[in-house]
Amino acid sequence: MNQTVQKTPRIEVVDALRGFAVMCILLLHNVEHFIFSVYPTDSPAWLATMDNVTFNLAFNLFGGKAYAIFSLLFGFTFYVQYENQRLKGRDFGPRFLWRLLLLAGIATVNASIFPGGDVLMLYAIMGVSLFVVRHWSNRALLVAAIFFLFQPFEWGRYLLTLVNPSYAPTDFGMGAMYGELGEVIQNGTFLQFLWASATTGQVASLLWALGGGRMEQTVGIFILGYYIARRQLFVSSERNTRLWIRVLVTCAILFSPLYCLKVLVMQGATSDVQQTVGAAIDMWQKLAFTFVWVSSFILLYQSEGFRCRVAALRSYGRMSLTNYVTQSLIGMLVYFPFGLYLAPHLGYTVSLLLGIPMFLVQLAFCKWWLSRHKQGPLEALWHKLTWIYKKD
Repeated sequence: MNQTVQKTPRIEVVDALRGFAVMCILLLHNVEHFIFSVYPTDSPAWLATMDNVTFNLAFNLFGGKAYAIFSLLFGFTFYVQYENQRLKGRDFGPRFLWRLLLLAGIATVNASIFPGGDVLMLYAIMGVSLFVVRHWSNRALLVAAIFFLFQPFEWGRYLLTLVNPSYAPTDFGMGAMYGELGEVIQNGTFLQFLWASATTGQVASLLWALGGGRMEQTVGIFILGYYIARRQLFVSSERNTRLWIRVLVTCAILFSPLYCLKVLVMQGATSDVQQTVGAAIDMWQKLAFTFVWVSSFILLYQSEGFRCRVAALRSYGRMSLTNYVTQSLIGMLVYFPFGLYLAPHLGYTVSLLLGIPMFLVQLAFCKWWLSRHKQGPLEALWHKLTWIYKKD
């Protein structure tokens, strides 16, 4: 007798929150010209002042936080996929490894037009952690998430400097790699640019993640997102509302001292301490602010007025992969010499403002596409290739 299996229902706030994160990533990428550090050199004083304010405000509000939200929801999505297959009596784990391999292919394409900035390859590599922990208990998941969010690699390197004064944290050479990329962008051919971006740029991005504590944080946030999904903490309920209020208050209180501590460490310490302890504390203060955003968004989403105002973000979030990759293409065409080459003419403020019509164009496309299809173009391709071979 066939038994109907109910899929895990979509949770609207997750789609909207993911859309918010990808929108913020787009705006930040515009501010930094998609990791192409070419800006006007003769801006008037008033605009230079405004640019400085824009840069600091944008990165203090969203830098490292939008990415963390995106990562948290990557872990959440794994749970949904895993649970849907578990209800059918299947283990999604092996299929997920194939899915990560496909993501690595998408990441390589994205990296070829987004030199030194792609995060998808990091997800493809660190996503293996979700395969490892998929059968763990809730308590074990929480312990593992806390362990990786503690930044053990950074603290381990710091302890080595105390035990062995001659030890110096490894210089991964990202500066030279980014310099090489900049030279290719400015003076190379388009094919040279694609190759250098997909190879040198991708390595530089991964080494930056390793040296700056992002690899451990990514694993920790993935597992935390899986834990939150398993505990149904994004589902609207009185109990969860109380929980997210506590999270908001706690993280808001923790952020200020952590931020001040980070500033003190970065300003007054040796470079070795800055690269180890400083990197760990920087990740902590960003994580605290991330959960200020997450908890605030979830609590506000319970209001009908707020839900109506951010409703468009749901469609944007449902096509997050398509939007993330097409952002890279748009950024290359707008800022790089292979397109309009506007980078030397646009400072931080104008670049941020330019991100708004980019977002609106992407949003309009999302609404149009989803009115005709169930998934975005890349989402559908990824899904189709994931299930290209079924064994029932």
